[in-house]
Amino acid sequence: MQIIVPTVTLLVILLSLPAAYLFIVTVAAYLFRKEALAANRILEIGVLIPAHNEEAGIVGTIESIHASDYPAENVKIFVIADNCDDTTAEVARNAGATVVERFDLENRGKGQALDWFLRKHKELNHGLDVITIIDADVRVDRNYLREVSLSFSQPGIQALQGYNGVSNPEAGWRPGLLDAAFNVFNHLRMAGPFQLSGTCALKGNGMAFDRFLIEETGWPCHSIVEDMEFSFLLLMNEISVHYNPDAIVRSEMVTSGKNASSQRSRWESGRFKLVSQMALPLLRLFFSTGQIRYLIAFAELAVPPLTLLVLLFAVASLLALTLLHGAWLQIVAAWWAILLFYVVSGQIQRHAGLHTWRVLIAAPLYILWKIPLYLAMAIRKKSDAWVRTKRESEASEPEA
Repeated sequence: MQIIVPTVTLLVILLSLPAAYLFIVTVAAYLFRKEALAANRILEIGVLIPAHNEEAGIVGTIESIHASDYPAENVKIFVIADNCDDTTAEVARNAGATVVERFDLENRGKGQALDWFLRKHKELNHGLDVITIIDADVRVDRNYLREVSLSFSQPGIQALQGYNGVSNPEAGWRPGLLDAAFNVFNHLRMAGPFQLSGTCALKGNGMAFDRFLIEETGWPCHSIVEDMEFSFLLLMNEISVHYNPDAIVRSEMVTSGKNASSQRSRWESGRFKLVSQMALPLLRLFFSTGQIRYLIAFAELAVPPLTLLVLLFAVASLLALTLLHGAWLQIVAAWWAILLFYVVSGQIQRHAGLHTWRVLIAAPLYILWKIPLYLAMAIRKKSDAWVRTKRESEASEPEA
């Protein structure tokens, strides 16, 4: 008992750090306002779409770009048909995109495809001001390109992240919960860090860059979380990623457990690997420079995913109720109040629909679903290969 009580006390102290950070970042998100000081100059925009076997959805993505409230003569659409063995290239060309095909089975991946295009096809980008990167299964908001142009019309902006949302939140409890999660992670956790430090993380979809910047850097990040990796590269080079919550793209979320598990486990295993690589360097940079942006980036990386954090809070709460008393129990109660404030604030700030609010009661099921994912990630062989996630709109066999 002499060892157990101090250990539980230390655990409560350590878990109070992410709780405090989430409280601070939530308050900061309420104070965030997008930058719009200068008039929109209507820039020349290239829309870059990396695609791997996306024949079923690529036309819809291209059509959503054509339907944008933005002058068509100021937009070019490029599709990278990467290692495709279907008709992605053909249907994209027929839909009006410029298509380049890449075949390299030894260097497979979204990051590799982007890097290849940016380094080998610079002539296609001639005359552009901005290059925005979207996934092949998204639908861009009618005002997406106009908002991207507005952001880059502001002085000093070289990199931008828009809001990446869910297109089918009412398709089931999983898409509904993911909509709620995106409202938190893809908005609140963008707006708050930017308000605190002047930069935020890239999310891989709905990103945009000054053409000269992205041509100079290429896309040297090739892991399964290449967007986060590239965020740190920009951070190290003191290039801020700005956030525009009105530049909106929406992705279809899967409802089947099998497809969702595959998608999330790949991403989260890559994220944990990046934590081991970048956490200490970011802390060293903070202590050596005193710049808050490095501390915020460390916190964004180090704070566990919400589901894992809830599980840690639950275990620690049970131990605290058993072994501790007084102010320690008040601290534990504060964790849960902060989590509620954090999740609800994301929905308020993004004006969540009624269905999303309703399915939040299914959150315990989502947490139970993810427990085996964490166990599997601990023992499964890691892979950086670009594995396409099956879309909900595609035909599939019924699950048992």
